[in-house]
Amino acid sequence: MATARRRIAFRTPLCDRLGIDIPIFSFAHSLEVTAAVSRAGGYGVYGATHEEPHEILESARALKEMCEGRPFGLDILLPTVTVDRDDKAAADAEIPEAHRRFVEHLREKYQVPPATREHLFMKHVRSQELFAAQADAVIRSGANLFAMAVGTPADVVARARAAGQLTLSLIGSPRHAARVKATGVDLLVAQGYDAGAHTGTVGTLSLVPQVVDIVGDLPVIAAGGIATGRQIAAALAMGAQAVWTGTIWLATQEHEVDKIITDHLIAAGSEDTVISRSWSGKTLRMLRTAWSDEWSAPGAPAPLKMPYQQVLVGEIMEAVKEHRIAPLLWSAAGQSVAYVRGISSVEETMRRLVDETEQSLSRLAALRQ
Repeated sequence: MATARRRIAFRTPLCDRLGIDIPIFSFAHSLEVTAAVSRAGGYGVYGATHEEPHEILESARALKEMCEGRPFGLDILLPTVTVDRDDKAAADAEIPEAHRRFVEHLREKYQVPPATREHLFMKHVRSQELFAAQADAVIRSGANLFAMAVGTPADVVARARAAGQLTLSLIGSPRHAARVKATGVDLLVAQGYDAGAHTGTVGTLSLVPQVVDIVGDLPVIAAGGIATGRQIAAALAMGAQAVWTGTIWLATQEHEVDKIITDHLIAAGSEDTVISRSWSGKTLRMLRTAWSDEWSAPGAPAPLKMPYQQVLVGEIMEAVKEHRIAPLLWSAAGQSVAYVRGISSVEETMRRLVDETEQSLSRLAALRQ
């Protein structure tokens, strides 16, 4: 691919360390997007946190072939939760009756048939037992990079590094930077409030330079609302050595997102995303839909803490996807959704990002004359 082979103007030291051409990471729940970004010279990272351990191994095997020798990563969530055992029946017994009634009210109001296919959260509980099994699978997978979100256990970092994997942690607050660096991770992603999915409270422009200053020579990757070359240039100016992107890949041909969601993404602006605990129990930025509105409406119960919220809503959300219940279909999305205005290929998106970044850096260089 031309974009991956040409000498770009913003190659950073991290590119040489990782064996990539372009300092752009992608995060996607799509094998095709992950592989296409890696083949294009970036670093594709596959979101595997919704997969069982054997599925993680299968995904890694597929990516090794699809990436054609280029590096790729796997990303899972490793938060600390109070539930030790992966016991769905025991977790079900902890769900308050008022919350069950509310979900049944949503099912009746929006005429949601039962799900006929299973999802991870219909069988399992986000528990320390499940996290350990998923982490073991990532370490055994042969992936080049182990990305950890919403938690960075030092023992997992040590085991992954001993297995020859690079390790990466996503953080959303300056106060987490020194502690996470102490675990021995190789890379840090400073993810601002603008980001889609699980996110914190500090904006990207405020967060990134603080983290860069705190961690010193540890490479920092900027994340949160990044979808244009101007933003990549700004991230580099703040001291980041690469960027982490997510929402823009939802609007690629390779991702095969449901057309209902695709149309919503294309029509949405930054203010059409909201922070909600309605899916995982933790703060998560998503497209605003009837799902988020119902959970924030007066009289609605407060979402349960992780992992109980997903125990409560796992089946209905899978049913919503399966039966395409349009009002309740949502997607995690960052404020960069404002730049999603159509569907393009991964190659076209990478080429656009490279061209825009080089143009932005040229404009900045001209200011010094």
